[in-house]
Formats: sequence, structure tokens, C-alpha cells
Amino acid sequence: MTTTLVSEQDAAAQPRAADDVVLRARDLTVSFTRAGQQHQVVHSVSFELRRGECLAIVGESGSGKSVTARTLVGLTGAGARVDAGELSLDVPGTTDRVDLAHTRESQWRRLRGRRIGFVLQDALVSLDPLRPVGNEIEEALRLHGWGRRADRRRKAIELLDSVGVPQPEQRARQRPDELSGGLRQRALIASALALDPKLIIADEPTTALDVTVQAQVLALLADTKRRGVSQILISHDLSVVAELADQIAVMTNGRIVEAGTAEQVLRDPQHPYTRRLLAAVPGPHTRGARLSDLAPVTAQRHPHHDDGDTGPVLEARGLVKRFPRPDGSVATAVDNVSFTLERGQTLGIVGESGSGKSTTARIALALSTPDAGEVRLVGRDWSRVSERRRRALRRRISVVYQDPLSSFDPRWNTERILLDALPPGTPRAIRQSRVRELVEQVGLTDAVLQRFPLTLSGGQRQRIAIARALAPSPQILVLDEAVSALDVSVQAQILDLLDDLKRQLGLSYLFISHDLGVISHMSDDVLVMKDGRVVEHGTVEQIFTAPEHAYTAELVGVTSVAARQHPESLTLTDAE
Repeated sequence: MTTTLVSEQDAAAQPRAADDVVLRARDLTVSFTRAGQQHQVVHSVSFELRRGECLAIVGESGSGKSVTARTLVGLTGAGARVDAGELSLDVPGTTDRVDLAHTRESQWRRLRGRRIGFVLQDALVSLDPLRPVGNEIEEALRLHGWGRRADRRRKAIELLDSVGVPQPEQRARQRPDELSGGLRQRALIASALALDPKLIIADEPTTALDVTVQAQVLALLADTKRRGVSQILISHDLSVVAELADQIAVMTNGRIVEAGTAEQVLRDPQHPYTRRLLAAVPGPHTRGARLSDLAPVTAQRHPHHDDGDTGPVLEARGLVKRFPRPDGSVATAVDNVSFTLERGQTLGIVGESGSGKSTTARIALALSTPDAGEVRLVGRDWSRVSERRRRALRRRISVVYQDPLSSFDPRWNTERILLDALPPGTPRAIRQSRVRELVEQVGLTDAVLQRFPLTLSGGQRQRIAIARALAPSPQILVLDEAVSALDVSVQAQILDLLDDLKRQLGLSYLFISHDLGVISHMSDDVLVMKDGRVVEHGTVEQIFTAPEHAYTAELVGVTSVAARQHPESLTLTDAE
């Protein structure tokens, strides 16, 4: 299927000069050689990008969107074959066009940076960790023969200032690890803009960022668009690109399955895959609804010790945690934090990086000892007792982390991972049946038991991580950014699974996230943290409809664009 973003009707209604097309792709196909055979990963992709427009290419992992982006800057990789009816870039001031499908590497080096800027997702990896970010920007200028050394230094500072980096002279002398995620991403964008390219390609530039920093980076990209710079924004999240994109192309399995204006795609999606992506975006409007089309799982409840306990399952009172800094000073990561988690409820803890939410989670898990305050688990001392005394309670609380792959032994298959998580003393006769029950509870079959972590998909790994956490039959699950690394539809499946398990097993969740859409979908009560302190605490309705603290109002104001556009109509379309 070949999909072109500009229809004949649109072209007739809004005539444009031919030389207004900055980038044109027609029947772009990309293949890689594996085991002596060609495998297509991008199939007959077509689009036109005009001056000052933003095209968002949206799709999940494996959809072909990043391969498409890299092909547009000559970085497809070794063993790649690029075929196209046309793949061309305009030459400003002329009617000539550069044939990108047959460009040599020496020509690409002249085009990259000067004509096409490229922004990657992870600035910490993309920037040289051993040199200041100002030097990184200067290097981009030097490679293209721009100015003298003093001019390049002045230009680098001007660029950092232009992208909103405070104290640009000081920041230019700092290495990437000395900057926040938002400042690193701004420095990377400044480097991409150094030679004033007329086209910027940004591949997942906001995925790893907190919600307010994400909004700042998108606002920066919007400002460059207003200055006439064309953009291709690659993302797996339709809600992120909704306000920036003029056109949206939705990719899956290497093909564009739907394309049109942002308004058309978001308000009246035609393809079932697009409708699923939109319906999977969590937010206040999705509370109580399933996000995926998977059937609910069935979980068998196992009795806990002392099931007759009453009262909260987890209480924190006045928690304080300090850490020494390299310069000898002390940083307070958690400052007088208190909360209560009731039985069968979900308490969402939301905040940006450095807010103290993950340190709070570690204290709740008794993996870190507070300097002041205490935690009580099912009414018993938890944070101030020895590990020997905790051992009897350990099975009451489990954790699911963001990256299960790093927490699995890669030498163990799924069966051994789950067997190892069963409580000591589990009778040998029921160990195998319990493992099979666990994989069924998380919506998998026993076919995964002999597979190793590296052979599982991201969604399968996270389901196994949840199964491992359920192995001791806990009452509480601590979920620390447990869905933030997942594609939107896989995230939807995991959130539905967690809802099913909570309802059927009577679990309580301490749900840690920087994503307010996820928090608002899952939580009964919400704790908002900033700089180690709780700035607001209330029911999910209170937090999202009438926030009292300025920081909470700021977070709520920049949460999911899809939610702000109010997708009741999207849900209706999906149901139809």
C-alpha cells in the first residue's frame, strides 16, 4: 500500500508552488540482508513535507518509523538497501533537488548538520560524555568550516541561549552528566540547529523526559517550526505530537496505514490500528474503562497469613532521607513524607526526576533505611526492625521495576525465575503447578517457561516481572515506573492486567510514575512530590479537577494532549 499525505483535493484547495516541497519520498523501501536474504522493513512509504510544516510519523517499536528517519539522514546502517521512486531534498533558491537515494557518504557528511539536523532520543548517549556541551556544538560548526574558534565559542553560547538553556556561558562548560535530562536534550537540539538547517528530524526526542520537560522541548520545536524550519517528528505516542504536528502518518509493520492532517487522524481515525492507539492512551477520561481489547485474565486468590488484619496495609510517617554530595554537603532526597495505603486501593505517587518518589518507594520496600520517620506494614514495625524480624513480613510486599530485563538473570529461563521467587518451604509437589498458575494469571501460556529473557518481547518480560512479584502471594505491589518504557498499546495491556489482578486478588498498589495520564487512570488517591516534599495529596478527582498547589496545576496542565482534546469521541469511534 502506498500512502501519500497530500491528497488531490487538498492540493486543489491549497495550491502550493512545487519548490515549496522540502522533502519528497515516493515508494521508499528499505531492506536488510539477513542470512543471505533480503528482508523489507519499510514498504512503499510516500509523503511530501513542505516548508515550515511538521510531519509526525507515529508507530510502536518495530513499526519501521526509526529506520525511515535514519534513512532520511543517510544512517540506515550496514547491509541496508534503499530503493525509492523518488527520495529528494530541495536545494534552496533553485529548482534543483538532491537525490538522497543515491547519495554517497561524502555527500551525506556535507548534508547532515548543514541541510538536515538530526535529534535522537537519548541525549546522554548522543552527546560525548567526556567533553563540555559547548565543545560539542562547536565541533558541529568546525566540521563544516564555520568561522574561527572564538566565533564558534560565541555561536555555541548563543545557540544554548536560543533554546532556553539558563546561564548558557556556565552550561557550555559543563559535561552532559552535569546537566538535567531537559538541559541535555536542549543542548542536543542546539547542536542540531547550529548550522541553521531547514529540516529537523527528531527521533523520539521526548520519550525519556518528565512531563513538564517534555512540554518545554515540544514548545522549543514549535518555535523552530514558526521560524520556517520543516520537521519530521518520530514518536510512538500520538498524544505527544498532537499539538506540534500539521500532518500525521501512522506506521505499523513497515507501512503507513493512515495519514492526514493532525485534526483528521486524531478526531476521525479510519484505520483500526490508529483507533487502538488512541483508545490506549490513559487519562482521567479512561478511569474504570479497559484500554486494550484483550479479555480479562482470571487469577486465583491465595490466602495470606493473618488475613483478618484490619486498617491500612502500609503507613509512612515523617520519612526523611539524606545523601552526602561529592562536595561534602548533604542533599535531602525525602523530606517529611507521610502517606497511607488502604486495603484494595491504589496510591499514585507522581513527580519528576529527582522529586524523591523512587527513594520513597525504596524506603517503603525496606531496601533503604530512613534517617527519620517510620514505615508500618500491615500494622507492624517495618522500617526500624532488623532484617531477621522483617523476614516473616517480606512476602506481604513485592516490587515491579521499570526494566525487568536488568533484574532477571539472563542465564535463567522463565521457569527458573519464577521457581526462585516462590516462598521458601513451598512443597515440591505444588511448585510446578504454582509456576504455571502464575504465567496464566498474567495472560501467558506455559510455552514461555522454557524461554530466556532476551527472547521475550518487552510486554512479555513485564508480565513475567509481575508474575514473579505475585509468586509469594503479596498484599501490596510497589510499581516503580513499571509501564513507562512500554509502547502505548503494550502499556494499555499491562494496565488492564494490573486492574484485573487488583480486583481479583484484593491487591493494594503503590504506583510510582512521572506520567499523570497513567496515574489518573490507575489511582484512587494521589501524592504529588517535588524536591523531596509532598506538595499535594488528595483523591484523584481532587488532584485532576481542582489542584491547589501551583506545581500540581502545572503538571495537570501539560498532561496527555489526547486527554485535553477529550477523546470521548475517539472512544465512541473505537466502539463503533
